[in-house]
Amino acid sequence: MHISNSQQVDIFSDDQRQLHYAELCNALYERELASLSQQKITNISLLQRKIAGLRHHVKRAAYSLLEQQSPLQVDIHNASWQAKQAAKCMANNYDTQKTQQWFSSNIQIGSSIAIHVKQLGSEHIELDSIDRIERTTQRLHTNKFGWFKIDGEFAEENYRQSDVLSLRLLKPTKAILTAACCGHKWVHKGKGQQRALSIRELLLSLSINWKTFR
Repeated sequence: MHISNSQQVDIFSDDQRQLHYAELCNALYERELASLSQQKITNISLLQRKIAGLRHHVKRAAYSLLEQQSPLQVDIHNASWQAKQAAKCMANNYDTQKTQQWFSSNIQIGSSIAIHVKQLGSEHIELDSIDRIERTTQRLHTNKFGWFKIDGEFAEENYRQSDVLSLRLLKPTKAILTAACCGHKWVHKGKGQQRALSIRELLLSLSINWKTFR
């Protein structure tokens, strides 16, 4: 079931509010527990903290999905954003000069940003957040992927995930952020199966200002 932007405005006065909220929570719990079961976590204390914090993050994400003002639709059953996917990945049309200009004046700690991830046989755009800025060297550090130059170039020798071929920081646009929020994926033949966002990525998507992209 999809909910349009106009429907989201009045969702909490609707009789279906609790049902939608419960469906979102169930979908998020199912997805996160499945993800945790696949992670190789040897630190029991870390696993306990992740599970303990899950309830708060799930409730926050479900509530925000229902009330968020966004150009995207919400898929209640899958707790995901939905929008039409482009035939080809628009991230390949990057402009280093425009990227540098953007991040020179629109850079701040905590901002949600988009990273173009090329893997073996596929590519997608993934949300990350800025946790450190070095203005003297014109670099920024993202929470997951690491250091990038503000023109978009990855600033580390290699990424720890062996199947990742290349990474690039992207200037935000509606098309770029839509693809990232919806988990759009492309393979060599064209469109691939939609990628399920982690609850971390979902929360990052909820912090996007769609008017300014900041």
